[in-house]
Amino acid sequence: MFRILVVEDDPNIRKLIEAVLLDERYIPLPAKDAKDALDILDRQHIDLMITDIMMPGMDGYTLTEQLRGAGCDFPILMVTARETIKDKRKGFIVGTDDYMVKPVDEEELILRVKALLRRAKIVSERKITLGQVTLNYDALTVSRGSERVTLPQKEFMLLYKLLSYPGAVFTRIQLMDEIWGFDSESAEHTVSVHIGRLRERFYAWPEFSIETVRGLGYKAVRRDER
Repeated sequence: MFRILVVEDDPNIRKLIEAVLLDERYIPLPAKDAKDALDILDRQHIDLMITDIMMPGMDGYTLTEQLRGAGCDFPILMVTARETIKDKRKGFIVGTDDYMVKPVDEEELILRVKALLRRAKIVSERKITLGQVTLNYDALTVSRGSERVTLPQKEFMLLYKLLSYPGAVFTRIQLMDEIWGFDSESAEHTVSVHIGRLRERFYAWPEFSIETVRGLGYKAVRRDER
């Protein structure tokens, strides 16, 4: 059973999130503020944290930054009314894994929680397996049977990111920020170039494809899930 810390100062929202998690057989651990959250973390293991940003005392940005600085690597989902790009960017800089805007959509919340828990498992194992294909994060290799391809780091990280969330659409800006860094001087066209190289390398592999979502960005598709 996954244990999920819910840090939210609004009791109604906190109870709603708890109820949604319970319906999915997760174990919610409620905290009304960052101090409560840190007390819980001192006592027990958690698998994921959902946190508000604007709270009395320590805010969600500071809580996340403090936890990452202390070496806590569990997934963190920020749920907040603040929705500007500046707010989201700050959240990702301090170490959040995902960002969701209030009011909370129950189905979306669960989909994001499941994706983050799946991603955490992938990160801990440092590999992705899709049928006969295996991506090895430490070796930067993609293998299929006896065939093994060693990729340049950026290409591998791009493919690894897309295949970690099959079906999820990522914009060029999101991929640039995560893989090349917020301060990179590379142009967004760099992502398109790397996508083209990946398609050329793996076009004949039946397990997955990388598709363009017109006007949005790119997604990886597992062909056995179509």
